[in-house]
Amino acid sequence: MVQLGSALAEAMGGEAVIYLQGDLGAGKTTLCRGILRHFGHQGAVKSPTYTLVEPYNVDGQLIYHFDLYRLADPEELEFIGGRDYFSEAGLCLIEWPGRGEGALPDADLEVTLDYNLPGRKATIVAGTVRGITMLARMQEGKCQ
Repeated sequence: MVQLGSALAEAMGGEAVIYLQGDLGAGKTTLCRGILRHFGHQGAVKSPTYTLVEPYNVDGQLIYHFDLYRLADPEELEFIGGRDYFSEAGLCLIEWPGRGEGALPDADLEVTLDYNLPGRKATIVAGTVRGITMLARMQEGKCQ
């Protein structure tokens, strides 16, 4: 998951909306850790389950890690300033996006993680022109 996160980060450059789907423990936060490490973050990366969002500024790169698992209503995103996060140029990593349906921007990429023992299976679907470009870069082997 960390390697996949690094490859995704390389493909996206710096601005994107990424939806992360999967059961509890499927590796969504570990994937986020790989993305953040690619951009140079050295500290801990944990799921912001209770705070809903954890902002990072890594060498000028704005990254917002959302975990909407405990969101009771999509309108709660307004109370935490969701519109501001999504209007800034940055990278938004959104775990459990279904909980924020109707209040979230469209995903450039949707990553679905499933258990495929002994590892995981990742399915990546592009939802925008930017997402198609990112996915093409990954498929062409331009990302490690």
